[in-house]
Amino acid sequence: MLNPFLQAIHRYPVKSVAGSGPGEAVVEPWGLAGDRRWMLVDGGHRFVTQRARPRLATVTATELPGGALRLTAPDLPPLTVEVPVPGATVPVEVWGDKVEAVPASGAAAEWFSTCLGVPVTLVHLDEPARRRPVDPAYARPGETVSFADGFPLLLTTTGSLAALNALVAQGDHAHEGPLPMDRFRPNVVVDGTAPWDEDTWQRIRIGEVTFRVVKPCGRCVMTTTDQRTGQRGKEPLRILARHRRVGDQLLFGQNLIPEGTGTLRVGDPFEVLDRRPPA
Repeated sequence: MLNPFLQAIHRYPVKSVAGSGPGEAVVEPWGLAGDRRWMLVDGGHRFVTQRARPRLATVTATELPGGALRLTAPDLPPLTVEVPVPGATVPVEVWGDKVEAVPASGAAAEWFSTCLGVPVTLVHLDEPARRRPVDPAYARPGETVSFADGFPLLLTTTGSLAALNALVAQGDHAHEGPLPMDRFRPNVVVDGTAPWDEDTWQRIRIGEVTFRVVKPCGRCVMTTTDQRTGQRGKEPLRILARHRRVGDQLLFGQNLIPEGTGTLRVGDPFEVLDRRPPA
């Protein structure tokens, strides 16, 4: 097997919409710079994602210099959204967490509402260093996260995807495979490791940055959504339910908390520093 390395980086400026695959990215304490600093909320200020609105998969958000966004979607004119001026915040909810955020322009709300066919507002996380603590069951004091589901970064591996696709090919919905990695919306993808080896990792290094591997990622209906069309199928949840169920969780990928900051670059070497003790 080749020496493991960082195969890809993915950044999603707006939670649950398509992002970009930069060649490098800065790691901040709460995640990749520019990752999930924006989010859509409904009339009750609760987060909106592909789970209920799969059409979000067809929206692309590109970060511009200074943090502004360029939004594109089928049948809609492109829109540039500037970072809102710091000021009055509104409380929004993401997975039960109450987080203060700054509403974006009315034009952004109108654009996304037209796209989805329901009223929504785009909000910006102005101060990620203090707005949303990571779950204290897994975090150290002072560790925070952006609008990501719960942790600063998500890691997947090509070895595990290949193993998963081999199982899909033997299953009842083989015509849906092979599944691309974008179904799992990772931040970092590692190549050159054995299938499911990430289950044993406790601390890792990618390039110049070390991370704690704190929790496997439980997967949801978003993984069944084609990230180009917004159409849904059955996989990978059927296969994960058979082969990767732990309790009520269907697992693929690992959540990371950075132990420092630095820059990740595609091609960076990968190393396992510590493994979990056998159960």
